Amino acid sequence: MTAETTSNQNQHTVGAAGSPAWYTSEQILDAVSVDRARKLLESTLASGFRPQDDPARSNIPAGTGHLLLMPSVLGDWAGIKVASVSPKNPEQGLPRIQATYVLMDSATLTVQALMEGNVLTTLRTPAISAVAADYLATPDASKLVVFGTGPQALSHIEAFSKIRSFTDVVVCGRTPEKVDAAVEHARSLGLAARSGDATEVRDADVVVCTTSAAEPLFDGALVPDTACVVAMGSHEPEFRELDSTLMGRAQVVVEDRATAMREAGDVIQAVKDGSLAEDTLVDLVDIVTGATKPDLERPRVFKCVGMSWQDLAVAIGVVEPE
Repeated sequence: MTAETTSNQNQHTVGAAGSPAWYTSEQILDAVSVDRARKLLESTLASGFRPQDDPARSNIPAGTGHLLLMPSVLGDWAGIKVASVSPKNPEQGLPRIQATYVLMDSATLTVQALMEGNVLTTLRTPAISAVAADYLATPDASKLVVFGTGPQALSHIEAFSKIRSFTDVVVCGRTPEKVDAAVEHARSLGLAARSGDATEVRDADVVVCTTSAAEPLFDGALVPDTACVVAMGSHEPEFRELDSTLMGRAQVVVEDRATAMREAGDVIQAVKDGSLAEDTLVDLVDIVTGATKPDLERPRVFKCVGMSWQDLAVAIGVVEPE
């Protein structure tokens, strides 16, 4: 498919003749819902692709911050997300993280489209969480506990509402006004929602952690053996949302073992203190393909940090309509 053909089909913004098309965040969201993103990621894993083949993201110091380079190849398509992280930007009224996605055909590596990159992250993160939870949560899961009140918390609530019929959604956060806003968001989706605290995990069916916390959010001993816990907020070795008590009890599923051991503080710290054995980590692809079964006798934890192939799978969905 050429850039011109794609432009005609999707009515996206195009530059000069022959130049790649530009997709705004609004156009991306019009093309790919959170639930469609989940299906795109699941089908990629089911197709035989193994995330261990994805190149590791590069972190390069630049100016007052750093650049993240995230390349990947999936079949007929190749792409790279270029993200800049500049901690001082908010002081100037600019986003801390800015990103652009470059989508190419893998046959000639010709650029076919450019996309606003932050929205791809907003889509693929709850989507991969929902893929895992759909396999790891019990079919009758009814109580969802969400830690966090930011955009990822809201998008996870929406994504998870598509995989289970939750009758009790509990939002836990530090700022009452933001908690109230997240509760209202959940209610706008038709969910029965309320505020709560960390003790709500005691009878939770699904727990989702979407915070920037450096220390564990709750006592892992409280989590029932029947529960599924998803942690996506931290992606640095020294940060964690889950304690070693839970990690030691649980079947721990990750996007890719090597990636988790580089970036997932929840995993790294539990392995370091002896609570968790690295060789027991389960790759999500093996859960999706059925090579490994969920262990329903203990908690199931999914720890994700985000990988390049996920951005590419969603970007492909933007240019290839359903």
